[in-house]
Amino acid sequence: QVQLVESGGGLVQPGGSLRLSCAASGSSFSIYAMGWYRQAPGKQRELVARITSGGSTNYADSVKGRFTISRDNAKNTVYVQMNSLKPEDPAVYYCNAQCDPSDRVCRSNSVPPYDYWGQGTQVTVSS
Repeated sequence: QVQLVESGGGLVQPGGSLRLSCAASGSSFSIYAMGWYRQAPGKQRELVARITSGGSTNYADSVKGRFTISRDNAKNTVYVQMNSLKPEDPAVYYCNAQCDPSDRVCRSNSVPPYDYWGQGTQVTVSS
């Protein structure tokens, strides 16, 4: 029932900037947190940034100071502003949304960790 649509991926030069967005739809329950993960060839999927409905954030050490995550709770949309992109940043970026387990509707429609994934968007860094 939950659908996540990502946009904003593409090709950028080293040191350039890119903004990704993810919109969640189709849910009647509250979304507790939304975030971005990425997976590069030969590597496991890793956390990039995450933000809760209350505004609490956490970032991967590799992107601290360069990436900024934000959220529009009314629109159930999450953004990540990526600045100073480096050659190690290219990957498929996936949007993730987690419903609030205190919400009965959330618990009845999913299992722990009560999360959903988007299709992913490609980010390429090249000169």
